[in-house]
Amino acid sequence: MRNCGLHCLKIEHITVRAGGQTLVEDVSLHAHCGEITAVIGRNGAGKSTLFRAILGELPHKGEVVFSGHDGVPSRRRPRIGYVPQSINVDEGSPTTVLDAAVTYTSRWPAFLPVPRGLRQAIAGHFSRFAADSLLDKPLGRLSGGELQRVLLALATRPHPDMLVLDEPVSGVDGEGLSLFYKLLEDLRRDDMVILLISHDLSYVRRHADRVVLLDRQVLAKGDPATVFACDAFRQAFPTGGEG
Repeated sequence: MRNCGLHCLKIEHITVRAGGQTLVEDVSLHAHCGEITAVIGRNGAGKSTLFRAILGELPHKGEVVFSGHDGVPSRRRPRIGYVPQSINVDEGSPTTVLDAAVTYTSRWPAFLPVPRGLRQAIAGHFSRFAADSLLDKPLGRLSGGELQRVLLALATRPHPDMLVLDEPVSGVDGEGLSLFYKLLEDLRRDDMVILLISHDLSYVRRHADRVVLLDRQVLAKGDPATVFACDAFRQAFPTGGEG
């Protein structure tokens, strides 16, 4: 297990209620830089709800604290990169990957021609994600794997303190899946907290540093071997997450 870098995320007693129901209750966990912390659980367990609370999209009780490894809270709001399961893209839209990159990662007006230097900078960053060749392609014509690589590139420019991935490979084919996971392994070398929701338990078992088993509350947490061997995991995934 990797040592914590300069920052870590501390989630303390998060509770989310809506419509008279408790969606997430008293969740506490720590996530460290340079590590992949995977949140797993059955459908409807509150995983995406927890992530939306962390992102500040849902009102909640409890605290989300970004701090140094010495436990001292950061004085600034962390920069967060987010990759959702999917986005709704009009297949007929002329908006290109470059248009999206300029809009979301720079202050340059999208309706003006993109300066050569800015395009080169964007292309250089996107090349890390095997996405520089996609810059002139309309978003609506990207395959599932191409779109997720583009979203990952957008989420990491500028460099975030925390990368949040909510089922990022949903609908991605085998080749795209392998490439995405390779990119994720590369990103873990960077100084950022990586939070991942995944139903791909074989990947979680092999590559996550920490695992949190959630069913509205935390049922188990620790290294993959510990969590996958516990009774709560066997009850949540009677087939071991296979089939």
